[in-house]
Amino acid sequence: MDFDFSDEQRMLKESVEQLITDRYTFEQRKQYMKEPAGYSRDMWERYAEMGLLGLPFDEKHGGVGGGAVETMIVMEAFGRGLTLEPYLATVVMAGGLINQGGSDAQKNALLPKIADGSLLMAYAHSEAQSRYDLADVATTAKRDADGWILDGEKSFVAHGNCADKLVVSARIAGERKSPEGIALFVVDTKAPGVSRKSYETQDGQRAAQIKLSGVKVSSNDAIGDPGKALSLIRTMADRTLAAVGAEAVGAMGAAHEVTIEYLRTRKQFGVAIGSFQVLQHRAVDILVALEQARSMALYATMMANDPDPAERSKAISAATIQIRRSGKFVGQQVVQLHGGIGMTLEYKIGHYFKRLTAMESLLGDTDHHLAALARAGGLIAAGA
Repeated sequence: MDFDFSDEQRMLKESVEQLITDRYTFEQRKQYMKEPAGYSRDMWERYAEMGLLGLPFDEKHGGVGGGAVETMIVMEAFGRGLTLEPYLATVVMAGGLINQGGSDAQKNALLPKIADGSLLMAYAHSEAQSRYDLADVATTAKRDADGWILDGEKSFVAHGNCADKLVVSARIAGERKSPEGIALFVVDTKAPGVSRKSYETQDGQRAAQIKLSGVKVSSNDAIGDPGKALSLIRTMADRTLAAVGAEAVGAMGAAHEVTIEYLRTRKQFGVAIGSFQVLQHRAVDILVALEQARSMALYATMMANDPDPAERSKAISAATIQIRRSGKFVGQQVVQLHGGIGMTLEYKIGHYFKRLTAMESLLGDTDHHLAALARAGGLIAAGA
């Protein structure tokens, strides 16, 4: 199996990593956090100029026709920089749903604006009672004379604070946890009846609580076949987990490099602490966990577009389990190896740990994916 990047992919990797190195130092990141929306609009425009915002979209929709590998390359670089921009929410999640299941009219209207940076979107699905059950949707959509009326509340909408439009899941039929009867709608955040409460998350990013009260949308705002949206949601969730896995690997890699440099320069008893054998062993353990996560992130990327939903989900869950176990271990170790400085907000190593911790609960925590993999019979069938 060929794991080498093409020339175009190598150029993408070099250019994105260079941008992050030049424009996303820890001090610059702290300044970006203070901007009104919690991220750098200038960096967002840079991403658009480089074609990153249209990376997974077809050329006819303003994109560059990239795939899961290109998304992995970008997300790993973003993980290294602890970027704050709504790339995952706008391009991978909301944009991914439109690209996957939207009508030609929706794609023509929305994807070019995402690609040029003029449209921010967010995915509003999670609810207070749903936890990690993708089919648990209590928000309702009822037929109106010329469309639908939405009522409900969505929790933890990543970057919902700055989104211009939302992709909202709502139930048009069935019981609350029924896999049938779920629909997806494009909703303008300025529409009457939409209200949002913004807040900062523990890793320095932004999110919002979204309330929908009698929000009217047209029939043309439904994505795909109303009532049959769960398969779209599950596919998008798997692809998102693959992207987040790559981001986690980037964060772990940068945290490992920062820690090695600290061990080389921090002195105790007149010598660098990196000369102590026990600390060298711990640094090697971090590297082993990082490489385990990197291997599984590559596997998740390879399986992200698998046409068999059962095999795809098993692979993504298996990769997610290992990546998150590695992330927890690496985060704990790098903070401990930094001693007291690792616990301060003024130093970047703790921020890597915060981001890795926040990723651990996105679209299901480690225990959730372990249980899902067990129910599916494991990644490799017994006796195979």
